[in-house]
Amino acid sequence: MNWSEFFGFGKQCRHDKVPIDSDIHYCPECGELIENQWYITRCSCCGLKHITVIKKGEIMPESDFCQNCGSKDYLVERIDKIDCININYAVLIKRVIDQNIKEYTQSWENTTQTTNCKQKLLK
Repeated sequence: MNWSEFFGFGKQCRHDKVPIDSDIHYCPECGELIENQWYITRCSCCGLKHITVIKKGEIMPESDFCQNCGSKDYLVERIDKIDCININYAVLIKRVIDQNIKEYTQSWENTTQTTNCKQKLLK
């Protein structure tokens, strides 16, 4: 362990203070734009919802098999809006939204033109 890890200099923000009820929100600690993404898992055979966890960076059900039909296959489903029923089964992933501006538009005024009219701002 080096000194920067000991004092927490190279630590990444976990975005803990981003509210979970908003879809997109700026993190008050680091200033990044964060998108809250909710996921649930369902049995691929019978469609039963399972309690979802993240193991080794992968979204998967908490149990190894479905208690309803015994299947080990599952589907990961993204939920647009979380509700009070799905919150018991869902897992939240906070993704950083890249804000690099790749395209922009510029407008220029031609100053060599001579006119008698006064220019106005476009609305």
